[in-house]
Amino acid sequence: MDRENRSRVIITIIIIILLVILGILGIIIFRFFNSAPDVSGYKSSASSQTTDTGSSSGKGKSSSPENPVDFKTLQKTNPEIFGWLYIPDTGIDYPLLQSRERDDYYLHTDIYGEYSYAGSLYTEVCNSTDLDDRVTLIYGHNMIDGSMFAHLHKFRDADFFKKHANFYIYTPDRKLTYQVVSAYEYDNRHIMNTNNHFSEDSVFEEYLEFIQAPRSVSVNVRDKLDHKLSKKDKIVTLSTCLDSGDGRYLLQGVLVKDESTR
Repeated sequence: MDRENRSRVIITIIIIILLVILGILGIIIFRFFNSAPDVSGYKSSASSQTTDTGSSSGKGKSSSPENPVDFKTLQKTNPEIFGWLYIPDTGIDYPLLQSRERDDYYLHTDIYGEYSYAGSLYTEVCNSTDLDDRVTLIYGHNMIDGSMFAHLHKFRDADFFKKHANFYIYTPDRKLTYQVVSAYEYDNRHIMNTNNHFSEDSVFEEYLEFIQAPRSVSVNVRDKLDHKLSKKDKIVTLSTCLDSGDGRYLLQGVLVKDESTR
């Protein structure tokens, strides 16, 4: 190959590499700006309502807490919104949805029914929207701009994990307080399907043992829970992608307080 042809080949390769780089940058920019929609208008000053760290189980005996979420307006916007998840000191402060059309509908669809790479936080039809299943699995994207479930990864830090014991879910008439049990990396198995939806006591009890001592990497486990976990408990599992994209990062919480709201 003569010098002129060699130069043309090199230039062509360089152009191809530049085009690939520009394409990757374009995808990153698109994903960054096409993130979660602003839903803050549907929630009042929630910080004062959701910082309760009380953890007595069962129905709250004190006066009913105020519900800071405007579910009436939310459900006019989208009747498939059934709850609202709030985790203190993170950006996780979003509505929860479940599609009647297909399980992954909200993977890339916002609460307004529009395409969004960030999608929404959602559950599948294998879970009831009253959050009364033994295990409720909630999905959300690990967005590079920090939205959706990206901040679940904050629980990798042992100090942050220790200081943030609870997260909260509101429904139209309830405030549910969950104590964080553990946070860890997991594989891509579908938790509900591989455990037969936890219909058997023995399977559920094995799962409770596992989440208290996960055989995984980047594990944080709460040293002392408010009560010993049993088959009567209800677990919420928050699930997002690992930064590598190969596997999941899970945050496990057990219901410790169920209060009616006003």
